[in-house]
Amino acid sequence: MDLLKQESFQDAIVTVMGLGRYGGGGGLSATKWLLKHGSQIVITDLKDAAELKESVDGVMEWFNKYREEFPNRTIYQPLFILGQHRSEDFLSVDCVVQSPGVQSEVDFVQQAKDKGVAIESDVSLFFRYFPFPTIAVTGTRGKTTTTRLLGAMLKKMDESAVMAGNIVMSPLEVLDDLVVKKTPTPVVIELSSWILESLPQAFADLQKGPDIAVITNVFPDHLSRYKDFDAYIASKEIMIARQTPAQFTVLNYDNEPLRKLAEKVTGKLFWCSGTPQEHDGCYVKEGKIVFRQDGIETVILPVVELGLKSPENLENVLTAACAAMLRGVKVVDVAATLREFVGASEPQELVREVDEITFINDTVAITPNATIETLKKFGVHGDVVLIAGGEDQSVDYKELVEVIAKSCKHVILLPGTASDSFETMLQGKVETERALEMADAVAKARAVAVRGTVVLLSPAAPGAPLFANEFVRGEQFRDAVRTL
Repeated sequence: MDLLKQESFQDAIVTVMGLGRYGGGGGLSATKWLLKHGSQIVITDLKDAAELKESVDGVMEWFNKYREEFPNRTIYQPLFILGQHRSEDFLSVDCVVQSPGVQSEVDFVQQAKDKGVAIESDVSLFFRYFPFPTIAVTGTRGKTTTTRLLGAMLKKMDESAVMAGNIVMSPLEVLDDLVVKKTPTPVVIELSSWILESLPQAFADLQKGPDIAVITNVFPDHLSRYKDFDAYIASKEIMIARQTPAQFTVLNYDNEPLRKLAEKVTGKLFWCSGTPQEHDGCYVKEGKIVFRQDGIETVILPVVELGLKSPENLENVLTAACAAMLRGVKVVDVAATLREFVGASEPQELVREVDEITFINDTVAITPNATIETLKKFGVHGDVVLIAGGEDQSVDYKELVEVIAKSCKHVILLPGTASDSFETMLQGKVETERALEMADAVAKARAVAVRGTVVLLSPAAPGAPLFANEFVRGEQFRDAVRTL
């Protein structure tokens, strides 16, 4: 199959591995795009038809819509193989599009690779067919905040700017609309290590990487998936391995493992640091955020004016500002965004699926009523593992406790006085345990979750003093989930 030509997908047999639930995932978006472009799709997922009913119904709606919209193009009815995977669906096809969170199914993908079947993802397809400049962001921690900061800055330059990847949506949702526009739309994509692993062949075929590659940091937090820390770092190197001399790399100088990547950078390197540097980049100098390019320094704003006050967010501020300046955002707009931006989170964010377990971030639910509404959506089957708790607001938890008892199989309680109340009120109704911090809570939730479970962060209370605000709590949840 010639992946250099988008037209090759017409009549091609393509397996989509992992459809997913709740919408917005790469599997659903890839299916929609492939249907539109005339592929013969085999959709395979270990979840059964009942679990995936909403997603299956959505796929069939798209099938009927595209069949009417494109009468001169063959639109094939998709084949669903649910509740199982079959080797023939990976060996007798032209391409496999793999979705995040299918770690337990790598043997099928390896079989396809061994036979020479192309392995793609929704993001690799986007990079293949989007011809305009793209910013890509990865890192162990802070990549969501950095991506959202960048997205806000880019929207100052162009209101139609797109944020995609791990957050918000699959970039395939907007690809076809973006390529027909007369002027390039600014795009920033957040990339996990898993998604990066789907990109080497696309970058090799294109003979280039992201136009601006941002790596916030690298820590040894993902070793359950990699044989060692070096292997994990190698997954991040995919971002920069194929960049051309005209493309840009933005690295965090204050993260020691990233300093070791300097010799592997093939684009123009920009360092970011909380202390002054002689190299081009973005750094703090005399209490101000300063951007340097070709030796010329531009003051963006004083550090004291930042909306993100926590020290751990400084590297996110620096890398986002650097990338925005390189993309051509005006300094006044970069500064305005840094003053206005106070956090990155949305209600009921699908973080990822791991081994058929769905992780949902609802950190902005800081009242009992907000958590009740979320549980009504995700707790229908009574199989939710809930991460909740925090500081007491002197509110009535009685109704929330009743809903938890019906919706949840297990509750992990974060430190705080509200958690003390929950633990007492839930005694004898649902099993509870305490966690010391977010990483501990996610690890405990993963230990009790089984296939089909939803792990839901919906605290029903503020997080102080453990978390500076709900956005920090949500960021820590994302980071912890992505280490699984």
